[in-house]
Amino acid sequence: MKSPISDYLTEIITDARSATGGEVADYIPVLSEVDRELLGAALCTASGDLYSVGDDEHAFSIQSISKPFAYAVALEERGPEVVDARVGMEPSGEAFNDISLDEETGRPDNPMINVGAIAVTQLIGGRSASVDSRVGLLLDRFSALAGRQLSIDERVAESELAHSDYSMAMAYMLRDTGVVTDTAEHAVTSYIRQCAVLVTVRDLAVMAATLANGGIQPITGQRVFSQAVCRQVQAVMASAGMYNAAGRWMTTVGIPAKSGVAGGLLGTLPGRLGLATFSPPLDPQGNSVRGVKIFQRLSEDMGMHLMGAEPTGDTAVREVEVTDAATTIALQGPLDFNGGEAFLRAAVDCAVPSGTVVVDLARVGRVHDVGRRMILEGMRRLRGDGHRVMLRDPEGRLPGPDLGDGTRPETPDPVA
Repeated sequence: MKSPISDYLTEIITDARSATGGEVADYIPVLSEVDRELLGAALCTASGDLYSVGDDEHAFSIQSISKPFAYAVALEERGPEVVDARVGMEPSGEAFNDISLDEETGRPDNPMINVGAIAVTQLIGGRSASVDSRVGLLLDRFSALAGRQLSIDERVAESELAHSDYSMAMAYMLRDTGVVTDTAEHAVTSYIRQCAVLVTVRDLAVMAATLANGGIQPITGQRVFSQAVCRQVQAVMASAGMYNAAGRWMTTVGIPAKSGVAGGLLGTLPGRLGLATFSPPLDPQGNSVRGVKIFQRLSEDMGMHLMGAEPTGDTAVREVEVTDAATTIALQGPLDFNGGEAFLRAAVDCAVPSGTVVVDLARVGRVHDVGRRMILEGMRRLRGDGHRVMLRDPEGRLPGPDLGDGTRPETPDPVA
């Protein structure tokens, strides 16, 4: 059976193409050359299952999406007290390139705006670190997050450096307040090269899933960050990751997120999954128009609003039993998106030698609407693949189990 999740993501990005507004970033000349019709999306679960569609292999510069990961590196290396002394954690309510500094301390309001990110990057590697060593440390950590070796787009870095007067002004102000001790040129060069790291939406979804998974890269199993660092980074993303649109974003979408002017958009659902989209046209706040539309759809359809999360229990798939008579997939606990995805994965992976599949909901306590739809779609696809599909649901947790043609699955006898 083919999982329907990729089909669903394809449906979403097809719908998102109707959003035709926005402008491609042109303050970095190289970025203005990109094809504005490029569009991709990816989702990676905390268990390491990756789904991607569209232009999912197209590489683009990470830009400001690097900020939460650089912040995490600084927290790991220097500790929260040192980092907090240089950059705050309060939403500025300003655009990404505004110079928002605390009137008393001179430190930037948060690490998600440019002036805060410059301060954070300068902390990495210590005061004596060179640009190359600092960027090398970041690139190594970003690569560990993605699970593959990443590289820097030198053309993007050179283009941005050639138009970095405003960033230089920020760095000089930070030097004046003592937040930055390196030269302004070195601080800005480190930050710009960090922003020029090349990624795909698949990379970003896995990197986001690592934050959501408490710092353990879900595919390689490597611990990249501590759980405490991931908690702090995602909390700051929730309040400041979408700049002066952050409040409305958390109210309507409810997914901790970070955008980049190359068109990337990243989101996390703690303990559950990472999301990423790529589409170059930006709205006035600097966020991808189509990316925002996709995230809004996912939040609404899939119950992904952080404040609307329902309690989760143990692993949704209790066991998969394969006999000559039938393959039984026994589920348990509350079933939300993650539970539905676990069922679909089990249905894809398991062998069905008898041609009969029994879906057992006897130990399921509650089924979220999205979990219901995913389970039914999986059952429809199993039957479409030629299997006899049966449902054990003594408590009626799956009301109206229509298999797509008005028929319902058979009920197995007690010993099936």
